[in-house]
Parts: sequence; C-alpha cells; structure tokens
Amino acid sequence: MEGDRGTVTRFRFRPVRLATLGVFALAGLIFWISFNTAQGTNIRSDSSMLRLSDLIQERSRTNAELDSSAAAVREQVDDLARRDSGTSGSEKREFEQLQADAGTEKVSGSGLTVTLDDAPPNATAQVPGVPEPQANDLVIHQQDLQAVVNSLWKGGAEGIKIMDQRLISTSAVRCVGNTLILQGRVYSPPYTITAVGDQQKLRRALDTSPAIQNYMQYVDAYGLGWKVDGHNAVTLPGYSGTVDLHYAKPAE
Repeated sequence: MEGDRGTVTRFRFRPVRLATLGVFALAGLIFWISFNTAQGTNIRSDSSMLRLSDLIQERSRTNAELDSSAAAVREQVDDLARRDSGTSGSEKREFEQLQADAGTEKVSGSGLTVTLDDAPPNATAQVPGVPEPQANDLVIHQQDLQAVVNSLWKGGAEGIKIMDQRLISTSAVRCVGNTLILQGRVYSPPYTITAVGDQQKLRRALDTSPAIQNYMQYVDAYGLGWKVDGHNAVTLPGYSGTVDLHYAKPAE
C-alpha cells in the first residue's frame, strides 16, 4: 500500500538513460545490500520475520477481543447511566443524539458497500497504449480507501464502517505495506467499506469523486477490484474502542 497512485499521466512513457557503468554499479550495490540483510539466510523464510508477522496477527486478535469486552462493559455503563441519571425526556433525547453523532451507537437503514481489491500479481495492461504495470499499480493504497470514505461522508452517510469496525471522528485509515491498520487491528484485502444513507446520493458522490475516477482508470487498465452493492437494510455496529485522545508530550 505504500506509495501514491499517480494520475493518468503516469501512463505515459518517459525515456530513461543510464550509463552502462551506472547500471553495473547499482546492481553491485543491490547485491551487497541483499547479502548483508540476509546474512546467509533466506529472506522470505527467515524465522525472525515470521515471528514478527505472527506477533502482529496475535496482537490484532487480542485487540479485537478487548474491543468486544469494552463494548459489553460500555453498554452496561450506559444502561446504568440512563436508569439512574434522573434526567428529563428532552435531556435523554439530547444524550442519545450525542451518542449517535459520536458513532458509539448502532445505526440502521439503507446503504451500500464498496469493495476494493488488489489486482492479480501477474496482471498485464488491458487497455491499448497503456504501459505494463509496476508492482505499485496493482495494489490498493491508503489514498484509495480514504477517497471512498471521504466520498461517502460527502454523500451524506449517517455512519461508515471499514471491514467490521465503525469509524468515528478520530479514526485514522493507515496502510503499512500491503495491509490496513485500523484502530489497532490489521486487515488484508479485499477491503469492504459500508455506509448507511441514501443510496442514490452515496453513489452520486462516488461517481463524481476525482480521486475515484482516477482509481477507476487503474481498474480498467490493470484489473484492480471495484464493486458497489446496495442494501435496502443494513446495520452498522457502534464504535467500541476508546474515545480518549492520545497525543505526544514534550519530554521533561
């Protein structure tokens, strides 16, 4: 996912001239770096890399379990707060509206789901005059997910979730390598983004987004995945993570 997806102008060839000496020097440098990194081991099967991957997946599962536990406790606290607060009907309605705006309560209604997926690793150009793809052209980027989310908000979405997690105002869509990291959990493609709202307005917002129009050129050229499914009724879960803000502090 790292790197930016360029505009259609990246489909044009640019002549590159490299001196023969420079090519051999670069090849030698790459060989030395690879040898120094591997230190005589197979990089793809190095046990330390496998342990790191296992650790990330295990931490993601732990975070999911903690989110589920936190959601159950929060629901109990909210029920107790409603029962013992002694608030008036108007104050109760205002409290419920604040919860809905914060994304901590379920939201239901009509909506749609957008699915994005990487292209096949052996994909070739499917449009005449388009250069053969680079590895960077065949994967979903952070900006692609952000473009869909921003378009759905612009289209009047009442709530959005990515995969199985509800987004709130402090949610950050971040990609590292070929994975999505969202609120402490790790996901791999295909990625699903579901929104509750007026289907026509949501589709119109997607269709008129310049960023998505650029993405669609890669769908046509290299086979990146794109699918939009409508729902007459869909329910999004309430956000179950912490709502505390975390920020850097100066060292004392």
